[in-house]
Amino acid sequence: MTRILERPLSALDAIYTRRSVRDYQPIAVEKSTVRGLLDAAVQAPTGIHAQPWLFAIVQDAAILRRLSDRAKAIWTREHASEPLPIAEGLQSAFLSRLNDPAFNIFYNAGTLIVICARETNRFVTADCWLAAENLMLAASALGLGTCCIGAATPALNTPEGKYELRIRSDVTAVVPIIVGAPAGTAAPIARHEPLIVSWQ
Repeated sequence: MTRILERPLSALDAIYTRRSVRDYQPIAVEKSTVRGLLDAAVQAPTGIHAQPWLFAIVQDAAILRRLSDRAKAIWTREHASEPLPIAEGLQSAFLSRLNDPAFNIFYNAGTLIVICARETNRFVTADCWLAAENLMLAASALGLGTCCIGAATPALNTPEGKYELRIRSDVTAVVPIIVGAPAGTAAPIARHEPLIVSWQ
């Protein structure tokens, strides 16, 4: 089993330098590196030690393109009227991109890792997101970019999407994450100071 042996960044360095990368070199991450990221993911905390995670990895460019096209079609058809938790101008820009045939919802990344689970509830979902953060921080420590692609989730959970992922019908795609070599440098985004509502 491949392990991540070199950790060029400390945990805090990885946290503070991690970015959501939305432009990638169209090359797949090496299999040994993917295995190392998965090893890091499963070190995450998990409710009652359930470890519910399952992982589907897609590096086939044709499958990624089909999944992207299906995700864009479903989102524009079924979710375009739903308000997103972003500024109104950003929502219209996002919808405009979805209508662009050339736009790839996976930003040309060569690797998609989907964290899945057989039975989902609020604890299993939390476990999957905790694993996702471990994976993204490990990728950051190795100089790789990542981005959660939540807009792809509805498409991944259709029968066609599950077929493309080669997952069973009783498995749910919870967290889709693209991983790869950034095509450029992602600029840091300012964060609000922690809003403390109580400290006793």
